Amino acid sequence: MKIEDVRKTATSMPLTSPSYPPGPYRFFDREYFIITYRTDPAALEKVVPEPLKITEPLVKYEFIRMPDSTGFGDYTETGQVIPVTFNGKAGGYVHSMYLDDDAPIAGGREIWGFPKKLAKPKIAVESDVLVASLYYGSVLCASGTMGYKHRKADHDAVLKSMLTPSYLVKIIPHVDGTTRICELVEYYLEEVTLKEAWTGPAALGLFPHAIADVAKLPVLEVVSALHCKADLTLGLGTVVHDYMKD
Repeated sequence: MKIEDVRKTATSMPLTSPSYPPGPYRFFDREYFIITYRTDPAALEKVVPEPLKITEPLVKYEFIRMPDSTGFGDYTETGQVIPVTFNGKAGGYVHSMYLDDDAPIAGGREIWGFPKKLAKPKIAVESDVLVASLYYGSVLCASGTMGYKHRKADHDAVLKSMLTPSYLVKIIPHVDGTTRICELVEYYLEEVTLKEAWTGPAALGLFPHAIADVAKLPVLEVVSALHCKADLTLGLGTVVHDYMKD
């Protein structure tokens, strides 16, 4: 393989058999189950990096079902997003993510810097309850429930919230183990078609685990819950802060 062929081929690893195709990536019938809860402000201060600023001691615990996506296929994901501001602009800091598919783990980490780990999340409807869970191996780390489609949510408010920016810390080590890239990345969801949105009573339990440490942002009070479906494109990112140059 010639040097120029390497340059043309090298879109993702491995070189001759990429883990995922080039983006952007479109999602169809992406299903969200989001429980917003109040947590310990001191715990948030320990995990939210500057120059992001915490607005309120809130966390959005998200379970996301993705049955049909270009390049990444069919998978389920869960994690925590913390409401923040960056230069006065409201958005969400993606703190943790756990999912069950290699391609979006590799692509998410390498392209944007999503904090993805391999685990076993699940979303299902059981009679009149929406039920979701996160298992890391055989251990239950998170359990969420919500009354199924009790009340319609405000469509415009939900769509507006989906169009706000999200933030990630992208970390790539050097071959000697030192940090080569450490950047704050901003990205948006694009071409969003919100199909339905519901709210209702909800409960969330987070349980201690050495590796899947979602319980380090404890649940003090459930504030609200949202269940919605949408088609959307995951926009590619922009570097808004370089920690290696600051």
